[in-house]
Amino acid sequence: MNPRISLITLGVGDLPTSRAFYERLGFVSMRGSTADIVFLDTASGLVLALFPRKKLAEDAHVDANSDGTGPSFPGFTLAHNVGSPEAVDAVLAEAVAAGATLQKPGQNVFWGGYSGYFADPDGFLWEVAYNPLMDLT
Repeated sequence: MNPRISLITLGVGDLPTSRAFYERLGFVSMRGSTADIVFLDTASGLVLALFPRKKLAEDAHVDANSDGTGPSFPGFTLAHNVGSPEAVDAVLAEAVAAGATLQKPGQNVFWGGYSGYFADPDGFLWEVAYNPLMDLT
């Protein structure tokens, strides 16, 4: 196996709402997107896909185990790294303006950086971070 991640699929509760949210954040729908699945360009080579939660569970042959309401922790977070603490606050504000829920305002963190979290309309957590020791932007 050549280890790499080329696509991340989020199982969402309301595809049109999620699509509109991510497009308000600046993601661009890619060729292949339909009324049933959306592929978003991340400008990094990685594709972010949005697919109805129940259909994704069915496709993977697992129990959906959730009606998709309310925030939840699916066991992972997505991250968006930026170049300064001010940029963290600006991205968090942009996400909230687009419909996100602020989970944790930007603040100094134990590892020496500055970060905050927002939740998308389905409760998927995004960390927005500035790491002065690494250039991940």
